[in-house]
Formats: sequence, structure tokens, C-alpha cells
Amino acid sequence: MIEKSTIKSLVEKWLEGKDYFLTDLSISADDRIVVEIDHKDGVWIEDCVALSRYIEEGLNRDEEDFELEVGSAGIGQPFKVRRQYEIHVGDPVEVVCSNGKKLRGTLKCLTDETFTVTVQEKVKPEGAKRPHLEDVDHELRFDEIKRCQYHLEF
Repeated sequence: MIEKSTIKSLVEKWLEGKDYFLTDLSISADDRIVVEIDHKDGVWIEDCVALSRYIEEGLNRDEEDFELEVGSAGIGQPFKVRRQYEIHVGDPVEVVCSNGKKLRGTLKCLTDETFTVTVQEKVKPEGAKRPHLEDVDHELRFDEIKRCQYHLEF
């Protein structure tokens, strides 16, 4: 079986000096290798091909047969690493909390343990007859969410 550390080392070496970063790496029991990368401006197919070739050159098919898939993290996929949050500050996101609460808003900022999403909510000020829309910040801990992803609106 191909070791995950071997593939991770190859990927990290290819990533050196590039603005791409690794978001996910998995290897199944039957040596199906899946590598996902991301970039603040999106992922180009040519770069996926180049990384795939680089990984293949670092492995020996005569020793072990494997299936290799290299792709982007995907615009509709949940964020898997902190850097994805960093590159999406200012962008619309959808968050599902561990308690089932769903928020749609703008990723405002993040710290080591939390991130803030600004959501437009109806707020009725004291003494007002009607509620109005107001930006409300929700600070969430990374460990209290099920998923957070870029929210594409049509």
C-alpha cells in the first residue's frame, strides 16, 4: 500500500514556491489516490495535470498499481483547511452549525479559533413600529460548525 506521507511529501514539494495549497489527500485500501488543491484565484486544469504527472514520476507502477485523481477543492465544496477561509474573507458563505442552525452571509474575519459571518437580519428597534434589515455579526468557533462553504447565488 502506498503511504500517505509519501504522496503528501511529493505534493508539498510540487507546491513549493506556488500559491496553490493542499486541501485534501486520501488514499483508499486499493490505492486510489485523491489529491485536492486550491488557489485564491481558482485552479487551472493545466496545473492539476502537472501535479498529477509529478506525483506519477515519484511513484513506481511496477512496485504498486494505483489510481490517481488530482483536482480542485470545488467551488461548492465545504472548506477543509483554514487557508480556504482566509482566501474567502469578504465573500458570501453558507455555514451549518453543529446544532443545525444555518447562516448565510459574508465571511468578515477570522482568528486562530473563530471566524465571523455578517448576516442581514430583521431587527425591530425598541419603540419602532416595523423591523428593518440590519447587518448582524455572528462569531463562530471552528469546532462548532459542521461545514462552511462559498455560497454562489444565481
